[in-house]
Amino acid sequence: MVDRLKNRVAFVVGAGCVSEDWGNGNATAVLYAREGARVICVDRSQEAAERTRDLILGEGGTAIALRADIAISSTVSEAVHAGMEVYGRIDILHNNVGILEIGGPEEIGEATWDRIMDVNLKGFYLTSRSVLPIMTAQGGGAIVNISSVASNRWLGAPATTYYASKAAVNQLTQTLAVQYAARGIRCNAVLPGLMNTPMVVEPYRALYGSVDEMIAARDAVCPTGKMGTPWDVAYASLFLASDEAKYVNGVLLPVDGGLSCKCF
Repeated sequence: MVDRLKNRVAFVVGAGCVSEDWGNGNATAVLYAREGARVICVDRSQEAAERTRDLILGEGGTAIALRADIAISSTVSEAVHAGMEVYGRIDILHNNVGILEIGGPEEIGEATWDRIMDVNLKGFYLTSRSVLPIMTAQGGGAIVNISSVASNRWLGAPATTYYASKAAVNQLTQTLAVQYAARGIRCNAVLPGLMNTPMVVEPYRALYGSVDEMIAARDAVCPTGKMGTPWDVAYASLFLASDEAKYVNGVLLPVDGGLSCKCF
């Protein structure tokens, strides 16, 4: 540990995990804390946010847990206000939220399309809208959005709404990067490839027959022979959030073991 984020406050949305295992959100929140950040752990599940907070506190770090639904403006604003009440600043906004359902336009309903767009895209707008004025007043900050390699290529299943929403996250990221650069605010995105996280289990289980078959099939597609882990996403996010990336802005960083370099 070299305290890359010493004296920073990180507002991590999606800081929990759907299980008690490691996911992208809790791994990143814990790593930020290990590197000196005070972490505001935000999740739609209070219990999940508290589990991540407790992991950080158990390692001697500093964190609080808050509940917010990223797709509901009022709860996002309330969480930002509550975090400011405790720490008085927000230096890093980390948007880790993403949901998916398998299906193309004929299989999914309009309500499903709207729900996924609300969470995966509108939510990033809502968090940015709440935090950008704070960062502007402070004279700077860093936003890290978790997108996906699925934002620009087929990843083996017709998750149409997920693909479209993550493509839009890329454009949102680059637009904010340019618009706010002169104010000292950077905005970058991490594009995970095929990752072995709890999030992928339920949506993909039906396509492969069993979890073991799913893991084997997804591993086989990766150039390394293995899917990535939550810690791969966490370390990429740490770099983008830190001063080591002080001149890195508007980047869409694949974290995919080389998957983007090959045909699926």
